[in-house]
Amino acid sequence: MNFRINLVKPALTILAASLVAGAAHAASNPNDPATLAKIRDAAMQSDWAYQRLEDMTDLVGPRLSGSVGAAAAVEQVADTMRKLGAKVTLQPVKVPHWVRGEEKAQLVEYTGRPQGVTQTVVLSALGGSGATPAAGLTAPIVIIRDFDELKARAAEVKGKIVLFDVAFDQGMADGGLGGAAYGRGSAFRTRGPALAADLGAAAALVRSVGGADYRITHTGTTRLEDGKRIPAAAVTAEDAMLIARLSKRGPVSMKLVLTPQTLPDADSFNVIADWPGTDKADEYVIVSGHLDSWDLATGANDDATGVTSAMGVVETLKKLNLKPRRTIRVIAWMNEENGGRGGAAYHQVNKATIDKQFAAIESDGGVAGRTFGVVAGVRPPYDKLFAPLQASLVPIGAGALTRRDVIGAGDLHALEADGVPSFMPLVDMSTYFSYHHTPADTFDKVNPDNLKRHVAVMTGLTWFLANIDQPIGRAPEQFK
Repeated sequence: MNFRINLVKPALTILAASLVAGAAHAASNPNDPATLAKIRDAAMQSDWAYQRLEDMTDLVGPRLSGSVGAAAAVEQVADTMRKLGAKVTLQPVKVPHWVRGEEKAQLVEYTGRPQGVTQTVVLSALGGSGATPAAGLTAPIVIIRDFDELKARAAEVKGKIVLFDVAFDQGMADGGLGGAAYGRGSAFRTRGPALAADLGAAAALVRSVGGADYRITHTGTTRLEDGKRIPAAAVTAEDAMLIARLSKRGPVSMKLVLTPQTLPDADSFNVIADWPGTDKADEYVIVSGHLDSWDLATGANDDATGVTSAMGVVETLKKLNLKPRRTIRVIAWMNEENGGRGGAAYHQVNKATIDKQFAAIESDGGVAGRTFGVVAGVRPPYDKLFAPLQASLVPIGAGALTRRDVIGAGDLHALEADGVPSFMPLVDMSTYFSYHHTPADTFDKVNPDNLKRHVAVMTGLTWFLANIDQPIGRAPEQFK
């Protein structure tokens, strides 16, 4: 019996030592497979972010900078994060305050027009548009299909309404190049009206940038300057095509009424919510989305999903009682859509201590499609460090990693230019631009399973970055 007791005691001692050693290893390696799996599974089982998305879109609604909705959203997010136990700071930001007014248009002259007939054109003013006289203006339409043509026909533009008729390439979007397709189309929206104004145009129209041909408009900002703010609007794809067909028969004239206003800059805020770290609490991993939205809908995919997914990171970690080494900083940016002042303000305040911004994530691609993994703005061979994170996301079909030298996210580009490694979720955006900036960007367009997967990816990535030992971008030549 004594002999057996002597055997049992050493065995128990060895087991205890083994458990202690295992616990110590887990504590020293927060990115172990078991922890990453727990994070993934908790996010996939939670509707919390989806409920917060419903709160933001249904209770607050549109959130254009300077609006009552934007102010209400700031308070809603701040209050929710305080209830989670985060330390909330409201960072002041002066933002543009543009409001749309009356907007209507009719085709009043064209070859073959029956007596007394006019045709209504569906349009929406672009952010920053100037106004027509209250009674409107009537002028012939000049159709332009690229900037070279605008330059070549400069003499024809003065006093006319210029229509940039450039179709969105949905085929590119279907092939995984939605961003590239949007970049080409949106260039005419952002730059076209200002170039037309410089040539003396009376107004500028752009064909809506997006793939859903359901006679809906796609708004967005345009780079008109004070003193040169001509009326500028997006027309539906169908109306642009109608005008083009009629122009083949002869001249086409439009009566246009737009009465937006550019008001003095308004006071607003970035919402910053810190979930404190342990031994590296003075370093920050940003996880973010932008809080403002365009005013035609409730900004569900652009970008309430980004904000609520970032909020869901903290909710998931709190539920699991996981404490990161670095401080996780949730940011709901203000004014990404028509000025970028929220991102610029944060960069300005933190540029002197930029080395404390360890990494930054922004979600601004919606979840109209599935999230397949992560886009990492790191240089080779840092991407190899993310293999454990990728492995943890494979069971939910989100283990892909795409490396880029530069991410160029809307609110992070200044931080990234100063050396902060930037990341974003890798999302199927083939249908995103059917909703983006349109009246259709509403809560019902968000698939709850897509959002769960999105939160799982965002939370896993944030946790991984908050606990990784290695530097991931500032000195690639030192990585071995």
